[in-house]
Amino acid sequence: MDRQKLKFWKETIGLSPFKERLSQAKIAVLGQKDVPGSKFGLSSLSQYHPLISPRLWMGKHYIKRQIIISNLVNHLQTPIENGWSVKKTQVLDYRGKRLTYDSHNGTDFAIPVGSTVCTAAAGEVVAIMSEFNRGGLKIFIDHGDGLMTCYAHLARKLVEVGDILHRGQEIALSGYSGLDALITFPFGIPHVHFNVWLNCEPIDPFPYQGHVSLWLNGDLPTSASDNSVSFTPSEYNEEKVDRMIAECKTQSAGDILSAIVPLKHKAAHTIIHMNYYPTRFDYRVNMYKKDYLRKPRLDLPFKSEEFDGLVFLDEL
Repeated sequence: MDRQKLKFWKETIGLSPFKERLSQAKIAVLGQKDVPGSKFGLSSLSQYHPLISPRLWMGKHYIKRQIIISNLVNHLQTPIENGWSVKKTQVLDYRGKRLTYDSHNGTDFAIPVGSTVCTAAAGEVVAIMSEFNRGGLKIFIDHGDGLMTCYAHLARKLVEVGDILHRGQEIALSGYSGLDALITFPFGIPHVHFNVWLNCEPIDPFPYQGHVSLWLNGDLPTSASDNSVSFTPSEYNEEKVDRMIAECKTQSAGDILSAIVPLKHKAAHTIIHMNYYPTRFDYRVNMYKKDYLRKPRLDLPFKSEEFDGLVFLDEL
């Protein structure tokens, strides 16, 4: 697909509808009931990359056919009750280095705007949403056995809720939708923020402290080598789902979650909500019917026709 056909403000940045986006931006900056405002400081300037970002914004590679990992999961997260922090006050990535920031809970793959995003494993699309204050356009996929992935900062979706996907299937075109891009443009680095949740909790897919890698081909991910569609949808404990919803301190959010049907969508949205708005819940529980083990299951969520490999930003 032609990257130049993306509508910049509407798709790449995700600034439409403007009034709704403005309201969501205020939540990120100022907070609201049960959601503290975000935290910024001089150390947040580490997210600016004036040599790399402009080329990616223009849909061009900085290093030919290479994906740049610009942030990893922080294993020393600051208390979320203090607000979403883009500062670097206590950080540690899986390598024992500092390629992350205080509240970062995913992997940032920096790629040219308009690149093709693929599902990291076979699964079902269980939710698609756009929140300017929380990662812009996002697609959520259930891979079965208690594993869910999220792909954020997208420009254009290529799938719908309910679609059953084969491994490596195209799901979106990348952008940098969300408030992050608007604040940092043009030196904030366009990327896909990739979340992995197991048993309803965010995890690092890379190997760390003796934990096995979730990447199928070893410590680092590679693009899908087959197009299998084999997966068994996750099964949820309805009583636990309802209990989690009852724990939501924001009545309006709880009412929305309660009204969702069927159960798999209600459960998926509850998992999403408790991870994007964790301060609304004083209690957390695994809502699946059992606890699932960590094991290799994921591929790099990009096409081998577009990318050959990965580099870490701090190693350039």
